[in-house]
This record gives sequence, structure tokens and C-alpha cells, in this order.
Amino acid sequence: MIARLSLRVRLTLAFALAMALVLVALGGFLHARLGAALLDGIDLDLRSRAGVIVGALDRHRPAPMEIGQDLIDPDEAFAQILDSSGHILQTTDAVRAAPMISVRGLTGPTFLTTRVQGVDDEARLLAVPTAAGTVVVGAPLGDRQEALDSLLALLLIGGPWALALSSAAGWLVAAGALRPVERMRREAAAVSELEPGRRLPVPPAGDELTQLAVTVNAMLDRLHDASARQRRFLDEASHELRTPLSILKSELDLALARPRTREELELAVRSAARQTDTLVRLAEDLLVLARTRHGRLPVHRTPVRLADFLRDLAPEGVEVSAPDEIVRLDPLRVRQAVGNLLDNAVRHGRPPITLLASRDGGTITISVEDEGPGFPPDLAERAFEPFVSGTGEGAGLGLAIVKAVAESHAGTATLTLPSRVTLVLSTADPQVAEHR
Repeated sequence: MIARLSLRVRLTLAFALAMALVLVALGGFLHARLGAALLDGIDLDLRSRAGVIVGALDRHRPAPMEIGQDLIDPDEAFAQILDSSGHILQTTDAVRAAPMISVRGLTGPTFLTTRVQGVDDEARLLAVPTAAGTVVVGAPLGDRQEALDSLLALLLIGGPWALALSSAAGWLVAAGALRPVERMRREAAAVSELEPGRRLPVPPAGDELTQLAVTVNAMLDRLHDASARQRRFLDEASHELRTPLSILKSELDLALARPRTREELELAVRSAARQTDTLVRLAEDLLVLARTRHGRLPVHRTPVRLADFLRDLAPEGVEVSAPDEIVRLDPLRVRQAVGNLLDNAVRHGRPPITLLASRDGGTITISVEDEGPGFPPDLAERAFEPFVSGTGEGAGLGLAIVKAVAESHAGTATLTLPSRVTLVLSTADPQVAEHR
């Protein structure tokens, strides 16, 4: 139920609950503090009265019978003088009926709160043992209780009003604080395919809302770029697929247009086979790229003897130099990456073509280089993007796959020279590397 309420209502309810707790705690503290202060005042007055009576006892032995009337105000307090057995020696009229306390066990001045016969309210007593007897003075606590009740009534009346006013203030503050968020929400809702460049307004305050707007705008930029890349990828993939399909259909239509000799049919079939190979290679490359997750492919590492593995990949005429060591990598993926590089070098480069590999701790470096012109400078920065070709031939997916394979091995693929591509691959499993 709470989750269905608006954020503004939830903030106000949370603020009201916090204020209620604060008001209850503050009211309890004031009530307790006032009660303690009033009790301290009564105790101070009792000490003063007890001191007067004890001084009178020291000056008058035996104690005069009129001491209670002379020293005790019967409207505000009362007193008794008890002997060692607890019998009344002298008393004020209000408490004449019985001793106010039992003197047994008293060793020094003692405060206590109790009921006294003859006094309507609860009483605060002070008992002071002396050589002439025990002096007991007391005062009713009715006035103290009335003061506490009055404070409690004020808190019960004023507290809800204070809570209501503070909740209204919290409602207004929440509304003001959420107003920029509501503007952002409306702007975010207005961002659509028709206005892909529209962004949220960034508040100038430099606070959390500013950071939220900047973060959301950055996310929208990434989504826009990803969407643009996806559309470009689909457009270029469609174009690359359309070309060999059109040629293939033309060859087949031409072969069926009129009777053909065996040689003509063979030439048509060979041409169709070449276009089919192109389609198969393009489909495989697209499938590899489609399997990437965040730019990476799933890899299955196995031990591979690096020198033998690279020599098996290299076509005739390619110079291979690699250490004769066993490394852990995904042979299928690395075969795709290095095979693409060698295929590009053979088809578009000039000999000599070299395949070099080295190992440095937990990484291996593989480079393919030829003497051809390589990538033009204006395409060098985008060489590893899909459908970017430095020769104008082919789909331009080879280096994109090379990059995906390198990143899947926690490595990199770079164009170190116009005609040299270098792969740096980690030979350790990611889980093993994390625990090291």
C-alpha cells in the first residue's frame, strides 16, 4: 500500500513520523525535567525546614511543644519529632494521627515519597536522625503534580498542532524539492524517436539533481549512440547481404534464361558457388558479432602449443616466429582472429608477410604485418568498427571480429602501423586472475 503512494506523500509521511518522534521525545524530556526541577525545589525547602527544627532542638532541651506551630507553616508543610522507638514527641496538627515513617534502620538524612495519614496528596518526606530524636519534615506534592498535569495538557494540545504545521511545511518542502524532478520526468517522457537529440535540462545549482540530470543525459547519449550503431549495422549488413544475393540470383536467372552448354552451366555454377561462399562467410561473421555480450565473446580456454598452432594457421609464404610454449586460450576464436588478419594480408597486402608471437608473463602478443599500404590515415581510428574496410572490398567485419576476440581474452587489438595489427591476449581465466 505504501509503495503505491507518491514520493511526495511518502516523504511527507516520513517527515511527519520523524517530527512526531521528536515531539514525543521532547515532550517527555520537558515533563521529566520539570518534575525533577520541582522535586529539587521541594527537597531544598525540606532541608531548610529540617535544619531550622534540628537547630531548635539543639538550643531547647527538652524540645518545646510549640516548635511545630512556630517553625512549620501548616498550609505548606508538616513535621514530626519522633523518639528512638518511633513514638511522636512533637507534631503539627495535620499529621497528629500517626508517625509518618518508621525510624528503624535510619542512619542519616533520608528522602522518601509516600502517603501520609492526614494528608490528601502524596507527600515528600525528609527524615534527619539526631541525638534528641528523629526530625521528619514533609511537604505535599499536589502543586507539583498540578504543574506537571498542566504541562502535559499543553503538550497534548500543542503537540498535534505543531505536528500538523510541521507536516504541512514538509509537504511544501517536498513539493519544492521534487518540482525539478517532475520537470525532468516530463522532459524524459518527451524524448522520442522523433527527437533523439532532446536532453533533460540541467539545473544550475550543482547539487544531486544536477548530477542526476547529467547522468541521465549521458545515458541518453549512450542509448542514442547504441541505437545509431545498431541501425547503421543493420543497414550495412543488409547492403552487404543484398550484393551477393543479387549476383547469385542474376547468375541463376541467366543460366535458366535459355539452354546452356555444359561449360556455360559450369561457369554459372562456379560463380554462384563463389557468391554462396561470400554469403556463408558473411553470415558466419555476423553470427560471431551477434554472439558478443558487451563487446566480448564467450571463450573456452584449452592448453595450446603456440608455435604449432600459429604454423598451422599460416598459409604458404608467411614467415612465422613464435615461442614453443603451451598457453591457455580459445583456439577456435583465436583461429578466427588470426585467420582474418592473415587473409587480409594475403589478399590486400604485399609480401613478405610475417606472423610474430611472444610471451610476457600472463600475456601473449601476436602481430601480423605485411609491406602493403595498409589502412588510409582517415580510417585508422575506425579500423576495428564493423563494416569499415580499408580497401573498399569485402564486408569490413574481419577486424571487428579480431577486436571482439581480443577483448574476450581480456586483451586488446591495435593498429600499430598502417599494415600491422597487434593482438595482446591474456592467458589466464578471468576467475583465476581475480583471485590472484
